Amino acid sequence: MENADGRDILAGLDDEQRAVALAVSGPVRVLAGAGTGKTRAITHRIAYSVHEGASDPEKTLAVTFTNRAAGEMRHRLRVLGVQGVQVRTFHSAALRQLRYFWPQLSNSIFPELMSSKAPLVARALSFSKVDSDSALVRDVSGDIEWCKSNMIDSALVAKAKRDFTIDTATFTKVLDAYEQIKKDRNLLDFEDILVLMAAAIRTRPHIESAVHAAYRWFTVDEFQDVNPLQKNLLDLWLGERDDLCVVGDPSQTIYSFTGASSQYLTQFVQQYPTATRIELVRCYRCTPEITAMANAVIHGGRDAVTLRSQRDSGAPPKVTAYADDNDEAAGVAQSIKALIGGGTPAADIAVLFRINAQSAEYETELSQAHIPIVLRGTERFFDRPEVKKAIMLLRGDAKNSALAPDSLTEHVRDVLSGTGWTPEPPRGTGAMREKWESLLALMTMAEECSDSMTLADFVAEIDLRASVEHAPGASAVTLASIHSAKGLEWPVVFLIGCSEGLLPLSYADTDDAVEEERRLAYVGISRAGRELNISWAKARTPGGKSTRSLSRFFTDLAPGVFDGTLAGIAPRHGKGSFIAGSSQGGGTRKRSGPKPCRVCGKALVTPGERTLGHCTNCPVSINESVFEQLREWRKERSTQKSVPAYIVFTDVTLTAVAEQMPTDLDGLSAIPGIGPAKLTEYGDEVLAIVAAALDI
Repeated sequence: MENADGRDILAGLDDEQRAVALAVSGPVRVLAGAGTGKTRAITHRIAYSVHEGASDPEKTLAVTFTNRAAGEMRHRLRVLGVQGVQVRTFHSAALRQLRYFWPQLSNSIFPELMSSKAPLVARALSFSKVDSDSALVRDVSGDIEWCKSNMIDSALVAKAKRDFTIDTATFTKVLDAYEQIKKDRNLLDFEDILVLMAAAIRTRPHIESAVHAAYRWFTVDEFQDVNPLQKNLLDLWLGERDDLCVVGDPSQTIYSFTGASSQYLTQFVQQYPTATRIELVRCYRCTPEITAMANAVIHGGRDAVTLRSQRDSGAPPKVTAYADDNDEAAGVAQSIKALIGGGTPAADIAVLFRINAQSAEYETELSQAHIPIVLRGTERFFDRPEVKKAIMLLRGDAKNSALAPDSLTEHVRDVLSGTGWTPEPPRGTGAMREKWESLLALMTMAEECSDSMTLADFVAEIDLRASVEHAPGASAVTLASIHSAKGLEWPVVFLIGCSEGLLPLSYADTDDAVEEERRLAYVGISRAGRELNISWAKARTPGGKSTRSLSRFFTDLAPGVFDGTLAGIAPRHGKGSFIAGSSQGGGTRKRSGPKPCRVCGKALVTPGERTLGHCTNCPVSINESVFEQLREWRKERSTQKSVPAYIVFTDVTLTAVAEQMPTDLDGLSAIPGIGPAKLTEYGDEVLAIVAAALDI
């Protein structure tokens, strides 16, 4: 019979959440889909168990993966009137125990905890005669973490199923050197905490007994993210007992690269055949339309939960195609500006991407539109170490050399090459790849500038752009990678870069890797509550070859899942910004190869040439008066908006306008660099200058 407190605790729970709360003993597995209230269910389970006398809060340990999640659970338990429950991350719980038992394990002082592996990994690489930079250090640190999380020492590295950043033999030496340096300096990394505590329980019976006496009831959140080392320690905490509740979602397993495995969640019922099995399926976050897309994308996923939305119907998710990355960023910024103008708070909006380097264009476009931004999980573009170093080198060259007006692009390329950057990307998706992508974005900025710009002018423009992008704002649009967005939600989400090669990444070349990318898409979709906008770009740069296609995760969906059909993608604006199912404009824009020079017909190579529409050396006429008027107009607009002049339009774009003299929006939008946002904001003013010169 439920007492009064018990009835209060159970009040307001749905049937599945209530079933979780009532399952107060023995093994329990909860498969909880996105937005189904798993934290609510497990905190009410702990509270109900305590109030019913089925558990002792002082002997209850709830484990989660982030301090934020632990804080949320503690807060909810306090609201429910429960005190004394230990709510910690794996590392925090193990560290507390290890400190307590250390005098029984060693006569030495407790080792110092490392905040980062990087300094010791750099030293280990140096000892092993490997030249390195910060990106290589981060990637090798990730390799070491993966090995330790999978309980693989140097003797087992050669048998590991992983492509390490450096060759296996060298990595083995680095790993041994890293461990020796730690030992010599009496240091511990985060994995050591779990390793040592597990060893203490396994080898010291009195410590095992003490731990088992201290903790009797266990709850583990986000169980799909458990790695072998954490699972080993959890099993030692439990011993022969089975009072364990695990909750997670196999469809949100997106940390396999760190050693996490959903098999412990999916195979829990094999380890505990008598386990209570419950699925949370009622989604309180997403509208039925967004829920339908999430279900469709994750279809066929092993043990995937089929969500049922509990919200009122809303707009179908939109799938929009753009001509290039710049056009996509401009279009998204324009949409966000319209939302905010319509009353949506900036803090209710997020732009999610697969890789951090994708943020650069969105930082620029949103800042240009005076929309405050906040980044989660990564530095702002100009704060990234590789970008800061490259700008420092560019600034030094600008002070110490006389740069010819037509050599900006080549000079920037030479400087970046001096940092180890090459036009060809490295294989893989770690820090080395992120560094390459960031420097590529810097290189692209140089290519899009006027040939007459000096290196000093370029550095000055970068400084101005950086200062604009760092404008503070209390209520801000969130820019985040999908990994960083896990566990969060926003009413409105823009999931960008949804093309083959980005989502899934081109290097996801196995079935398992592609399925992890599918789960990332699912996580991205399910962050949205009211409105979901999915977009992709056909080419990377303006005028570039349209080699991309929409991600397979969305082309396989039934037409009713999103706004319109994928057949007949048509331009939304003259330039070629596309929206799925749109009936506006003409037919599908097609490109068979690089844009040809309008004078000699030769394929255009550089972004500047593609913007101009002709080779640099081909003779063309330009209306010098219009060009100067456009420059004066641009100066006024950039002053009004407090942004660098090139953010309004680059010199190359103004040159193209003065050469081609377009007389309507279609002609103007055909010039690369004039996307839908700029067409809307500046189109009429630019055409008025051209019309006055033509006297029309």
